[in-house]
Amino acid sequence: MLPLAWRDIDTVLLDMDGTLLDLHYDNHFWLELLPQRYAEHHGISRAMAELEIQPLFERHAGSLNWYCLDFWTRELNLPIRELKQQSADLIALRPDADTFLAALREAGKRVILITNAHRDSLSLKLERVALAPYFERMISSHDYGFPKENQQFWSALRADTGFDPSRSLFIDDTLAILRSARAFGVAHLLAVRQPDSRKPARDTEEFAAQEDYRVLLEGL
Repeated sequence: MLPLAWRDIDTVLLDMDGTLLDLHYDNHFWLELLPQRYAEHHGISRAMAELEIQPLFERHAGSLNWYCLDFWTRELNLPIRELKQQSADLIALRPDADTFLAALREAGKRVILITNAHRDSLSLKLERVALAPYFERMISSHDYGFPKENQQFWSALRADTGFDPSRSLFIDDTLAILRSARAFGVAHLLAVRQPDSRKPARDTEEFAAQEDYRVLLEGL
């Protein structure tokens, strides 16, 4: 990957889960803990629980419902907020993410968190990892009513923060979201090669990928 053109970047927009935080926590919750608790609650096998839950996941993927704890609490008849606490010890920063954030602030860049995470999920993670001091703003897509996959999110973000897409860097682990940002005109885009530390690195297709936050600081 070529060095970032830091002289052309005023604002750094950062995703949270899988970008700054290890995605292992979220994958463990949604793919392991939740199906198990659903099976126990409804008196069915784990395999049957997965068969019932998977179509719901597929139907709502990429929508605001997908990221909404209230929605899944109603849909699955489970106390999602309380369940998320059960594995909260897995919440962890990705390597050198804090070093990267501190350097951005020191360099005078605007640093804004933009996450699809529900506010309750964001709060839980901030209790475990001290991210807040690094950011000018911490924005949940629920604040705007549209997920980052939707162009209306980006319009709302620009109206709210006044960021200039042509002079902004955005890092996210979801390719569909990066494509949405690109369509809005965000000029500098990076994917994440290994958002979950317990899973293999993946193909980020047309996007250059963040693999080492220390390397990104070259030329800052």
